[in-house]
Amino acid sequence: MQNGIYALAFDIGTTGVKTCLFRVSDKVELLASTSEGYNLYVMPNGGAEQDPDEWWEAICSTSKKVIKESKVAPKDIYGISFCSQMQGVVLVDEEGNAVRRAFSYMDQRAGEQMKAVFGGGPQVAGGNVVKVLKSLAATGAAPLSVKDPVWKYKWVQENEPENFRRTHKWLDVKEYLICRMTGKFVMTKDSAFSTMIYDLKKQTWSKTMCDMIGIKEEHLAKIISSSEQAGRLRPKQAEELGLVPGIPVIGGGGDASLIGVGAGAVELGDTHIYQGTSGWVSTVVDKSIVDTSAMIAAVVGVEEGKYNYFAELETAGKCVEWVKEHLAEDEINIYMEKNKEFRHKKADMEMVYTNLYDYMMAVCDTIPAGSGGVIFTPWLHGNRCPFEDPNSRGMFFNISLETGKTELIRAVAEGVCFHLRWFIETQEKKVTTSRCIRFVGGGALSPITCQMLADITGRTIETVDSPQNVGAVGAALMVAVNAGIINGVNETKKLVPAKATFIPDLKNKSSYDKNFEVFKKLYKSNKENFELLNGLN
Repeated sequence: MQNGIYALAFDIGTTGVKTCLFRVSDKVELLASTSEGYNLYVMPNGGAEQDPDEWWEAICSTSKKVIKESKVAPKDIYGISFCSQMQGVVLVDEEGNAVRRAFSYMDQRAGEQMKAVFGGGPQVAGGNVVKVLKSLAATGAAPLSVKDPVWKYKWVQENEPENFRRTHKWLDVKEYLICRMTGKFVMTKDSAFSTMIYDLKKQTWSKTMCDMIGIKEEHLAKIISSSEQAGRLRPKQAEELGLVPGIPVIGGGGDASLIGVGAGAVELGDTHIYQGTSGWVSTVVDKSIVDTSAMIAAVVGVEEGKYNYFAELETAGKCVEWVKEHLAEDEINIYMEKNKEFRHKKADMEMVYTNLYDYMMAVCDTIPAGSGGVIFTPWLHGNRCPFEDPNSRGMFFNISLETGKTELIRAVAEGVCFHLRWFIETQEKKVTTSRCIRFVGGGALSPITCQMLADITGRTIETVDSPQNVGAVGAALMVAVNAGIINGVNETKKLVPAKATFIPDLKNKSSYDKNFEVFKKLYKSNKENFELLNGLN
């Protein structure tokens, strides 16, 4: 084919894979897509794991489906790439087989391991001041979260010595899949950075950090760039995927890196907001920046010399899923039948919805901004930024006799947006965020959510075509860079134009501003209560 390539992209999320086949030329054209879920095993002790075989089964199934739907011949596919959840830990043996289930980025069991290394002495941001400063000098970050990958690695070393003895390499999520496809043990630069043991200046593994923490350097993979070929698809794996052997497998990137590319937010100062299972605010910067007090750091991007100043909320869309399952749906079987259609009166028209999320938001839009004073905190699995506390939890605050499900559901959507606004305010202490923000992820599919985000943040919000697929778009663009279709990541913005724009509605500002000030105080007011209820001791 001329002036374009076919790219197969796997977006490996927390709860499922989204597989897309694109044609990339002077535009990005989605030819086919499908998704399939897998399990997240959450344990009472703070553990959160996934089964790598379930990832593989899901990508094999979805790969065959998109090939069939698109009618593209497998031999015509130029390359495969990935956008993936980050900060997972997959320990594999010499054959590339996982020695145990993978640690999710959400896993928070390794508090003792972190304390053993970074505890003691004068403290800053929850860590030994000398070691924190040494970490910042070496890597531009410091492993001060119990969820950071190095502590999961150490947890296995101390609690599962037999699994640790069998370990040949330490990989992240997409790196495991690359290994399964190609037999190569690699890690892209952004994934390497997220381990907290990557030397920014030398662009290799930091001996200083390995020695400080006790990491075996022989467990670390070869570092490659996101648009670099990691290897070629092996015959057995090609058959399982419904593809042909020899297709180039491109490194790709983590979601923190590639969703910004797929959103068209790649120039210095560009800010994007993502709301999927997790959520974040990310701003493109040209140097390493860290705010240890707020747990924000500039993450290595896929373009040389650029970073993403990144603040993450681990349960964003997950909160909306929670409220759907536990408040909107008939959880306790009071009603005999479940509706497949949802009818809602809007003005003089009756609207019919087949998607419960759309119906929920439409109903919520019938009540005023501020949810009648009810505030929800979206910390359903602890929180990392702008405060680190695995014991924090979600709550509804200020419920009254007048409060109904509609107010509660709206409060959840507003609570997620309040936390994203908190991220913007916190980032502004170090960098300048953009006045016009690209909003992507499944949350951006709802115009009501888009307008709510604009009103709460006071920023103009832009969305793009198929915002739920931007991670896969970013992965496809890495294939295009490798193929020479695009000269570099900086050229990708012109392929991702804005589709819709939402201007802040100032009449909602006073309600939102008042609720937001209370929202920010709720953690401080309840920190001791969270510790009492959820602490390990």
